[in-house]
Amino acid sequence: MARRSRTIVLSPRPLLPDHARAEKSKSEYTMTETTTATVSQQLLEEMMAYYRARAPEYNEWWLRQRRYDRGPESNARWFAEMQAVLTDFDAFALSGDVLELAPGTGNWTKRLLATASTITAVDTSPEMIAINRAHVQSERVTYILADLFTWQPKREYDAIFFGFWLSHVPLERMDTFLQKVCKALRKGGKLFFIDSLQHESLPGIAAHQPVLDPQIMTREIKDGRTFAIVKNYFEPMALVAQYRAAGLAVTIKTTPNHFLYGLGSKP
Repeated sequence: MARRSRTIVLSPRPLLPDHARAEKSKSEYTMTETTTATVSQQLLEEMMAYYRARAPEYNEWWLRQRRYDRGPESNARWFAEMQAVLTDFDAFALSGDVLELAPGTGNWTKRLLATASTITAVDTSPEMIAINRAHVQSERVTYILADLFTWQPKREYDAIFFGFWLSHVPLERMDTFLQKVCKALRKGGKLFFIDSLQHESLPGIAAHQPVLDPQIMTREIKDGRTFAIVKNYFEPMALVAQYRAAGLAVTIKTTPNHFLYGLGSKP
């Protein structure tokens, strides 16, 4: 009898009600001596709530559909650049037991199955996990529902992947996150990640809010609700140095308009 994929639940956080978000204020942001704030736990929970609420429409962004359709020329550039990333991703061949952080709706999870023996997929959104499971339908994937900021790996993995997650890690938590990645990766294991290269001008994506913090953005979903989230963009050489400090060796590449991605290992 075929085994079914498993879900392990570790203290999922509730989706914040509208009135709770309406009561937020600038007091959520603890300002430091620099112009960058320390992102509060309340804002992190709001970001989790955003991705839970956005789960049903996430693939519209990925596939450039409906309100994310930017016209034939712009869409063609998006898909051509994504194909360039996928070519490198497939060639890099993450194999063995793979850890995927923030797997979302499963677009990368399904592709990972071409080379991985097993996948442990850790996400904070039960809605994303449900869509992922329905899309992937593999007994080789184990799902863990947990807060990625507090979850700790209990073992080492042969490879690690995370897509469009690094930019949501507050700057003051970046070193801790990369150290967690290093801890979870076996010596000689492979690492691949992809993220946004720069800010996109798209429906539902507002400009940064520098009055509060340069790493905070507001996002709007189809039903009109708005959320504050963390969104950072990176200078490649500085990011390479930050990975190196955490014990990871990476090469970072960019496409002309949309994507920054890295591939490397734990020496």
